[in-house]
Amino acid sequence: MKTALITGATSGIGKATAELFAKQGIQLVLCGRRAGRLTTLQSTLGQQVPVHCLTFDVRDRTATLQAIASIPETFQSIDILINNAGNAHGLDPIQRGSFDDWDAMLDINVKGLLYVSQPIIQRMIEKGSGHIVNIGSIAGKEAYPNGNVYCASKHAVDALSQAMRIDLNGTGVKVSQVCPGMVETEFSEVRFKGDTQRADSVYKGYDPLTAEDIADLIYFMVSRPKHVNIADVLILPEAQANATTLSKTTP
Repeated sequence: MKTALITGATSGIGKATAELFAKQGIQLVLCGRRAGRLTTLQSTLGQQVPVHCLTFDVRDRTATLQAIASIPETFQSIDILINNAGNAHGLDPIQRGSFDDWDAMLDINVKGLLYVSQPIIQRMIEKGSGHIVNIGSIAGKEAYPNGNVYCASKHAVDALSQAMRIDLNGTGVKVSQVCPGMVETEFSEVRFKGDTQRADSVYKGYDPLTAEDIADLIYFMVSRPKHVNIADVLILPEAQANATTLSKTTP
C-alpha cells in the first residue's frame, strides 16, 4: 500500500485529494492547522485506509520538522507528497499592500513548502523512489493586477518545482506541478478575509473548476508508470483564457 502526505488537507484541493486517494487504497498522512477537521477526516477516511493526522502550521519550521519526525513507523515511507498548503491574502496594489499579508503568503507558499519538502525528499532519496506534486497557480505563470506578492510566491513555486526536478534527476524521485486557474474553494474567502459576499462573486456567471477536478488530475499524474513524469500542467475552466480573461454571463 502506498502512502501519501498531503498538506492543507482540511479543505479544498487537499481534502478532495485525500478523499480520492482513500478510494484508491492509498494510506494517508493528513496535515493541517484545524485539528477538528482533521479528526473528522480521520474518522471518515479511516474506514477505507489507515490515516494519520498531523496538526501544525507550515510557517513554523520547528513545529513542521517535529511533526514530520513524529510520523509512526507504518507511515514513514512516504511515496507521494502533495504540497497543497498555501494561501492568498488581500488584493491590493503594491503601494497599499499589507506587510502582514506579504509575510503570510511568502511564509506559507514558499518557506512552508520547503520546510515540508526537505525531510520528505531525504527519505525518498534513501529508498530511491517518490513523487512530489506542488500545487502552483496560473499566478505562477503570469502576473495580474493587484496580485503582486501572491503572484511572486507562486512564481517561486514554479521555479522551485523546476529546480527540484533538476536536483532530483537520477534519484528516482519525480517532481510535478499543477497550476490551476479559477477553482471554487475557500481560497477567495481567505483572500477577502471572511467577506463571503465578495468571495462568492468571484465564481458567479461561469462554471469554475472544482477541488475534485484538481484531485482527479493529481491522481492521474501520480498513477502513471514509473518512466512517465507529467512535469507541469496548467488547468483552467472552459470560461477562462488566461489570468485576466474570463467569460461571464452575469456581472
